[in-house]
Amino acid sequence: MSLDSTMRSNQPAALADRIASYAWPELEAALDANGSARLPQLLEPARCRELRALYAEPELFRSQVIMARHGYGLGEYQYFARPLPGPIAQLRQALYPRLAPLANRWSERLRQDTRFPASLPELEAMCAARGQTQPTPLILKYVAGGENRLHQDLYGDLAFPMQVVVLLSDPTREFRGGEFVLTEQRARMQSRVEVVPLTQGDAAIFAVNDRPIAAKRGDTRVKMRHGVSRVHEGERYTLGIIFHDAR
Repeated sequence: MSLDSTMRSNQPAALADRIASYAWPELEAALDANGSARLPQLLEPARCRELRALYAEPELFRSQVIMARHGYGLGEYQYFARPLPGPIAQLRQALYPRLAPLANRWSERLRQDTRFPASLPELEAMCAARGQTQPTPLILKYVAGGENRLHQDLYGDLAFPMQVVVLLSDPTREFRGGEFVLTEQRARMQSRVEVVPLTQGDAAIFAVNDRPIAAKRGDTRVKMRHGVSRVHEGERYTLGIIFHDAR
């Protein structure tokens, strides 16, 4: 598969229509309550296989990270270079405007000064003004024994407070284990752990770092981290869609 073929994708309208079809008020309520929300069957299996195959084309990527070298876990991932493959660029463009209003409400509740623009190009310009110019969408690969330790994807001073992960592999046939995990740390409380169940093509939207929750004396912040539990068998591929750029 070539970059040209993915850039010539005829599905931008289909992807935008699919994203528009979700019940966004309910998704926003779930993000407010739990820090995550699921988009069932965002991508069809054929599209998942197509995106997964891109991992073997090094010219599409700007860098590769072997997780064990940095203490991140066991696995590897690659960050896409620009121009992004068509479907990934389309997903970012269509998802971002759905999330920006909630991101701004979270900023207000957390008494933060940052306000996020309505469109992704405007966010990219804000990132560039802060020296964050590197694209951040990535594909992650795990084999048996692989795992991703709890972390946050921040990359610079400006971080959009939500990101999206799409499971590209089929957990009923291609791997076992490898659950997507979120933790929530509230002040003076032990961490809460949640497993977000995903099937092939499902996406999860989740909080990158801080999110607000209502407390007795007004809103307070909780800190979120995410990771992947140990893969017991097979191979697991995931697409990560991060909206802010990196230094």
